[in-house]
Amino acid sequence: MSERRPPVGIDDLLERVRRGYERVAPDEAFAAAQAGEALLVDIRYAALRERDGLIPGALVVERNELEWRLDPWGSHRLPQATGHDLRVVVICNEGYASSLAAASLHQLGLHRATDLIGGFQAWRTAGLPVTP
Repeated sequence: MSERRPPVGIDDLLERVRRGYERVAPDEAFAAAQAGEALLVDIRYAALRERDGLIPGALVVERNELEWRLDPWGSHRLPQATGHDLRVVVICNEGYASSLAAASLHQLGLHRATDLIGGFQAWRTAGLPVTP
């Protein structure tokens, strides 16, 4: 039987998981995607995508399907899930849920998974491409 861990608040949890990888700024994510060095994965729910638009070239994967779609060994993986060395940049609306999602991908062995600092809102504010 495993030992029970003490409770942790969400702010502490975010800080803890973010120490496990280097997050990227919007311009870094854009450059990596343009160079074919990273797969941008938008996990925002449909209402936010409809309201704010999409990042051209980003793969849309609902948060509740992320691990199943990106697990290179999974039976429900997407064609883009080519291996554990895949560099994935997870994008949520403001950069919080994406941190937890990136940590979950690390647990699957996707050791280069990261997330976008500030999420989609930071991407848009930086003037990077968005389609309606």
